[in-house]
Amino acid sequence: MDIKEVVSRADFKKFISLPDRIYEGDDNWVPKLNIDIKHLLGGDNPFYGHAFKKLFIAYRYNEPVGRIAAIIDWNYVDFQEKKTGFFGFFESVNDSKVAKALLTKVEKTLKEKGMKHIIGPMNPSSNDECGMLIDGFNSPPRIMMSYNPEYYINLLKEAGYEKAKDLYALNMNVEAGPQKRLERIVGKLKKRHPELNSRSIDIKNFKEEVNIIKDIYNNAWVKNWGFVPWTDAELNDIAKQLKPLVVKELVHIGCWEDKPIGFLMALPDYNEIIKEIGHSLFPFGWTKFLRAKKKIKNLRLMAMGVKRKYHNKGIGTLMYYNALVNTLKMGYKECEFSWILEDNTETLKIGRMMGAKIYKTYRIYGLDLT
Repeated sequence: MDIKEVVSRADFKKFISLPDRIYEGDDNWVPKLNIDIKHLLGGDNPFYGHAFKKLFIAYRYNEPVGRIAAIIDWNYVDFQEKKTGFFGFFESVNDSKVAKALLTKVEKTLKEKGMKHIIGPMNPSSNDECGMLIDGFNSPPRIMMSYNPEYYINLLKEAGYEKAKDLYALNMNVEAGPQKRLERIVGKLKKRHPELNSRSIDIKNFKEEVNIIKDIYNNAWVKNWGFVPWTDAELNDIAKQLKPLVVKELVHIGCWEDKPIGFLMALPDYNEIIKEIGHSLFPFGWTKFLRAKKKIKNLRLMAMGVKRKYHNKGIGTLMYYNALVNTLKMGYKECEFSWILEDNTETLKIGRMMGAKIYKTYRIYGLDLT
């Protein structure tokens, strides 16, 4: 078995196509669009303006059997004040020797760069898809959430990795949501705080709205485990990717009088379409995508944050209520709340109040590099 660095286009093609072999016959796997995975790993991704990466493939008898990325986000190192690197984009056949060899290669690479710890999977950061699925293998992942075979748990354990943090995904039946209860709570909130209001995002002024969301995000999440502030370049890049996917009724900005203090963002589960399209939108995938867009039945609530100064004012509840009303009108059936840190008791409490239950658990693994 050999571990080789990705250095050519041919190598890169093998790297991004390897999951096809790993997940062959797995009905719950949703392939990544080639355009998305190439952007995540490519030089045009502004993340790499402050990050280091090396990609590796494991070969056995000249056949690819695993892959991994060594990643250092220098902004994470500076902001968290920890010399911690990441492993990401991990895939492997069910062979602990393959997984161990890949992880050892990344550990060595990170140690050479001065790192003292490793966590992952981060694909490529905590602001992107991250975590390894450890519970809830009986359904496909929602949009921008990870998925992996159950045997990966044992591969990481045998390589010496331990839990660093668990992330939860909760799922709710939209029609069974507590609309009447929330309506009563919101009525009392508005009497107590008439300054509170919530509005849908203005698509026509999308750039300005994105800047508002960035300001809220970088304030609301600052104390969260693993948090790294978005740079302007990253935010603009994310906004460019998400704009064609955004449904304005599912993105809300909460305000105190006219001052934006919170936001909530849900997306239709485009994985329902991608699962049928496969890797490419071309030449006919776009047509199928646009036709099927209105048939999507599920959502992912992917972010909700309130500036720290305005916690416990009720703006989160107001945004949840308005989003729920719109969701019901639009005919969506289920909504996933993800991901939520295991110790984020406030958000978990709100999710349960909405009738959501934990149905998937993801794990960030870690190891000290000695």
